[in-house]
Amino acid sequence: MIYLDQAATSFPKPSEVIEAVGQALRNTPGSPGRSAHQGALAASHIIFEAREKIASFIGAEDSTQVIFTSGATESLNLVIMGLLNPGDRVIATHVEHNSVARPLEYLRKTREVKVVYAPCNEEGLVELETLERLIKEHKPRLLCVNLVSNVTGAIQPLAEILKIKGKSLVLVDAAQAVGHIPVDVTRWDIDFLAFSGHKGVFGPPGVGVLYIKPGRESELSPIKLGGTGSRSESLEAPEFLPDRFEPGTPNLCGIAGLSAGIDFIEETSLMKIHRHTTALADLFLEKIKDHPKIKIYGPKERIKAIPIVSINIEGLSPSEVALRLDKEFQVAVRPGLHCAPLAHKAIGTFPQGTVRFSFGYFNRVSEVEKAAEALLKIAA
Repeated sequence: MIYLDQAATSFPKPSEVIEAVGQALRNTPGSPGRSAHQGALAASHIIFEAREKIASFIGAEDSTQVIFTSGATESLNLVIMGLLNPGDRVIATHVEHNSVARPLEYLRKTREVKVVYAPCNEEGLVELETLERLIKEHKPRLLCVNLVSNVTGAIQPLAEILKIKGKSLVLVDAAQAVGHIPVDVTRWDIDFLAFSGHKGVFGPPGVGVLYIKPGRESELSPIKLGGTGSRSESLEAPEFLPDRFEPGTPNLCGIAGLSAGIDFIEETSLMKIHRHTTALADLFLEKIKDHPKIKIYGPKERIKAIPIVSINIEGLSPSEVALRLDKEFQVAVRPGLHCAPLAHKAIGTFPQGTVRFSFGYFNRVSEVEKAAEALLKIAA
């Protein structure tokens, strides 16, 4: 199989990640923070070390501001559901994933939260002038920004957005950004940043991260409660971080794998990974761009996108194209709406969606060439 669905989940995982997960399962007999025996202390050390690495990787000054979750979806829900109250206003962009759009829609119906979507152009990039006008008009409590689109790979101009945010708190969905482009939460001075462990940072599924700017934790209510291993004498959850937002037994294996994924990126170099995957996307585009039946979506200047390419073939549905790629050529891609219907409305591909090709560090030039040849045969 030629696996070009890296935006869904990275594959294959680095051997270091697989080994770290196995080591946690084989050699760590304990639950972190729940006992004082050697196994439990070893488990706690894995969690602590991972938290420190992630804080350094995303530019956080204090590792206690790094919260482990089950994935980017829970991280985003933690902020949206834990922050917004009846009557609050929110502005989001038209490229938001359903991990943001669905919680917002739920709160619109149940808490009378007012939700406004800022338009994006056909390349999937936010219209800054309109966004600035909407912020001044609505004065939202929260501004949601999908840093990198999972449909087109478009990188939003976050620095420019932050200049016009006013007094809004900012939640950045970085699920497709971390591991592809540099992220620095302190330099950006953002309030919340969410990302998943199994995409660009090569970790296993079932683990994610939420960064909370120092001081903002007091504005969030927990969305789940339970044992933390700390302050067990009280029926109320602890107020301090990270315990306030980490009830229940943590995903030790997932966190160990995520930690190893960060190590892999640091040792390989984020720039080297970015150069390789970008070159693959550029090669793919070069081979298909002149076919009259293939329409390509997303930023025309590829410097404004990560290695995700969405296309359609005239006269064929995305599902039919993807099925033929899989069955006839053993090329794995993702068709449809990619859990981001608003983004497809923005680029003009709703309701059918697109065929998405997404490239990763372990893909090879020969695989990209074969995938392009397969697509051209289907389009012929």
